[in-house]
This record gives sequence, structure tokens and C-alpha cells, in this order.
Amino acid sequence: MKIGGFAARFALMVVCGLMTVAPAQAKFWQCVTFARSISGIEIYGNARTWWDQAAGRYDRGEMPQVGSVMSFRPIARMPLGHVAMVSEIVSDREVLLTHANWSHPGQVERNVRAIDVSPNNDWSQVRVWYAPIGALGGTTYPINGFIYPETPDAPQWPDLFAGAEGKSLLSLALTAAG
Repeated sequence: MKIGGFAARFALMVVCGLMTVAPAQAKFWQCVTFARSISGIEIYGNARTWWDQAAGRYDRGEMPQVGSVMSFRPIARMPLGHVAMVSEIVSDREVLLTHANWSHPGQVERNVRAIDVSPNNDWSQVRVWYAPIGALGGTTYPINGFIYPETPDAPQWPDLFAGAEGKSLLSLALTAAG
């Protein structure tokens, strides 16, 4: 399958960009930088400030939506808060998150479980998958809510690495160029 125009140029740009990043630089993501890059939500600063910064700029709410950013409140062991993108809705009390800098410093995790453990089923408290123990972590995290992107089809991280029919961007770029 040949692709042209913007899609081909974008694929080639991403692939070339990834080839020029040193491995050490490529694997150290902060949660805010990563969430901004995959959700299309243009908020800057520490994760603890995202909820307030979103007011009046982005819709916010209590229900997860694919592509929305879950905003974690700061706690003693996480004083800067955390942000993570909802990559899938599993049920009314479980979602999958794609985020960075959680289980391992600077690392990206895709499609990890987060469950609503709030007493009122309102997504005000969650527990999140923690890779070092291979299970949901024991900490209950308070949540501000969800920040919704301006467009429901905002670019997401998995889309950057898979193209039509599951082909990699490298193969799509080569097909478009040739």
C-alpha cells in the first residue's frame, strides 16, 4: 500500500527523528512531556499544575475517555503529581493507561491497568499497575479527574509506531519514498 502527502512526510520525519536520538536520551521520559506528546494537550509545568491549568482551556470531567489524561493529585511520595493518558476503557471501573516515569525512572509503559477504588465509583481514587511487583500497587492515589483533548482523534503514542495494516512507520516511509 502506498501512502503519500502528509502521512508519508510525517512517517519519514518521525523515523528519522528516532534514528538521531541517542539511546540514553530516548529512554528517559518525564510523565508530563510524554503525556503532552501523545495526548495533544498543550499544558506545561509539573503534573500537579495540569488540572488547574486545564480549567477554561480544555474540558475536564470525572469519567475516563480514550485519549484523555488522568490527572493525579500530589501526595507525600509523589509531590509533583502524575499524568497518564487513557489508552483503553476496559469497564466502568478499569482503564488501561499509557504513561512514563512510573514503574521505572524515565521508562514508558503502555496499556497498564488502573482501577477505580473510590467508594462512590467516581474515579476519585485509583490503584495502578506496578511492574516491579507484577501487580497493582498497594497505594491508593487520589485523582483530580480527566482532561479531555480538544479533538477526540488527537495523535497518540501507539499511532506513531504503527501505520496502515500494522506496518511500521519505517516500512511506510520506504514505501512512500519508493
